[in-house]
Amino acid sequence: MNKSGPIIIIEDDVDDQQFLADVFEQLQYPNEIIFFGDGEQALNYLTETTVEPFIIFSDINMPKLNGIELRAKVHENEDLRMKSIPYLFFSTTAEQKHVVDAYSKSVQGFFVKPAELGKMKEMIKNIVEYWNNCVSPNYVK
Repeated sequence: MNKSGPIIIIEDDVDDQQFLADVFEQLQYPNEIIFFGDGEQALNYLTETTVEPFIIFSDINMPKLNGIELRAKVHENEDLRMKSIPYLFFSTTAEQKHVVDAYSKSVQGFFVKPAELGKMKEMIKNIVEYWNNCVSPNYVK
């Protein structure tokens, strides 16, 4: 896990992207924040870049490649899996089917997006601090 790497946010809703951008700006983490509007764009980036992201926040319901399908492709890719990138679902709702599907793909967390700024900041801060304190295997190519 590259704790200084970018934080990837895969979210097709522009308003949610802006809300999350505001939250991360207020929290002032040094990590670059990179947004993708769909799963295909994110997968292309993840498989083609040499950059090792810190965390992936992914919505579930997205065009082209939904969050569950994207997680499956990331988990099946040995190079990506070996990088130990925490993959978290960040969704408006927590339908039981989605939660079960997510954890069956070895997701590291499933969170419902709070609508209130203070609660969102607290949640993001807890998530990022947790992963900053977490030990992971060193990835060697």
